[in-house]
Amino acid sequence: MSEEEQRIADMGKPQLGEIRTLEVIVHESTEFKNTVDKLIKKTNVSSVVGTSSWREQFAEALTVSAGDDDADGEEKLPSCGDYVMHFLTIFWKILFAFVPPTDIGGGWACFVVSILIIGGLTAVIGDLASHFGCTIGLKDSVTAISFVALGTSVPDTFASKTAAVGDKYADASVGNVTGSNAVNVFLGIGVAWTIAAIYHAVNNKTFKVEPGSLGFSVTIFSVFAIIAIAILLLRRRLPGIGGELGGSRTPKIVSSAIFVTLWLLYLILSSLEAYGFIKGF
Repeated sequence: MSEEEQRIADMGKPQLGEIRTLEVIVHESTEFKNTVDKLIKKTNVSSVVGTSSWREQFAEALTVSAGDDDADGEEKLPSCGDYVMHFLTIFWKILFAFVPPTDIGGGWACFVVSILIIGGLTAVIGDLASHFGCTIGLKDSVTAISFVALGTSVPDTFASKTAAVGDKYADASVGNVTGSNAVNVFLGIGVAWTIAAIYHAVNNKTFKVEPGSLGFSVTIFSVFAIIAIAILLLRRRLPGIGGELGGSRTPKIVSSAIFVTLWLLYLILSSLEAYGFIKGF
């Protein structure tokens, strides 16, 4: 190669100029983050998908969701039922959209505010159920095990449903049910009784609560709870099921029917005992 050809070849090579530094600024794309979060949620790579802004939460609350996508990955269009459920629950969606996003304070702000809102809603729903039972003339014991119990357990029911759908294992769903009942029994009764006992002790009074008519109801509940736990253990060991939740169509329907029947039997037997049709103890 001649000197002229070499000079021309060198001219085409990259060379350092006068400005030899470069500053790169990376801005977070909320839309891209939301897309990634949806992909992660679909593939179950991560069980926790948070939000980064109130705008995102309100947009999600106001958007009609079609539920899970098809098996081939195509997004489904919202059905008529989806629109009906959206408009029935839009108040609650907007209410919980005010909860701080999970990116604030490492998620603690979201956790604390969510617990406070759920506690407030549970108290309101419980009072409404109690007043409704009083209005239609039900006994307090029947109202307590039906409307009040159902009203205060609705948040736990939806939380367990969400955990069952989004989690790979049933631990979160079953643990939420057992944990919420443990809080209701140990803290709901224990803390209230402790405060009442301290109050009466300070005022030199005797704290005494007369027994009611829930002995029969609690006994029936305990027996049915043991049956429910035995069914969960049996489902775990049966071939073809291998877990507490899910499975093929027939075991799912049979298990669901048994659990609903246990609940109905509990309400019927407790109500019959409360109204004197069955002798309690």
